[in-house]
Amino acid sequence: MVDSLSSSSCSSSSTCSSCDSHAGRGGKVILSPNSSSSNYDYSFKILLVGDSGVGKSSLLLSFLNSKPAQYSLQDLSPTIGVDFKIKLLTISGKRMKLTIWDTAGQERFGTLISSYYRGAHGIILVYDVTRRETFTNLSEIWAKEIELYSTNRECIKILVGNKVDRDSERAVTKEEGMALAEHHQCLFYECSAKTRENVQQCFKELALKVNSRGKVLFSFRLDGSANILVIFLIW
Repeated sequence: MVDSLSSSSCSSSSTCSSCDSHAGRGGKVILSPNSSSSNYDYSFKILLVGDSGVGKSSLLLSFLNSKPAQYSLQDLSPTIGVDFKIKLLTISGKRMKLTIWDTAGQERFGTLISSYYRGAHGIILVYDVTRRETFTNLSEIWAKEIELYSTNRECIKILVGNKVDRDSERAVTKEEGMALAEHHQCLFYECSAKTRENVQQCFKELALKVNSRGKVLFSFRLDGSANILVIFLIW
């Protein structure tokens, strides 16, 4: 069972000095239930990547809102640089904090965005099923960036074909998407941010897969009034 607890956001057009504290450094940090400083058990860093205009921000907003959106997706402004939002979930009794980074998808921000691959636990690669070049660029640009900049070789990846509500305008078949996902060892979903089809399922499966990947490396207790038990997990 999954319960949405809260969400918040911040944005940056330059490298955020606190990004490591927001999203971790590639390991999974667990705070014990007796810690009053946290209301989650696990913290994960998730990235959305893909060409500009494929609907990354729309997918994220659709996921953050448990009820039908009260905004027009057409009114969304393009992301400038990098924006992140936080989603708290409860899955199988475990509280998870997802820090989800939404990248601009524009080439001029390439140098900026590369730093945000560091320590990512999960990556969602998005293309527009009505624009074939966005599909082609996943292999020619985005998969190469992940290989070059990602510091976590075991991060979970999901390939997402967005805008399936515009099926009559398709330029990429579902079978092609599945084949590319298999080639890059990704999970695969086709979604619609507009109708919300498969959006919740996509993000929640990613959270489950990321959570199941970690293994305990060591633990220790920090002295102090909070009496926090910290467990670091790696892949």
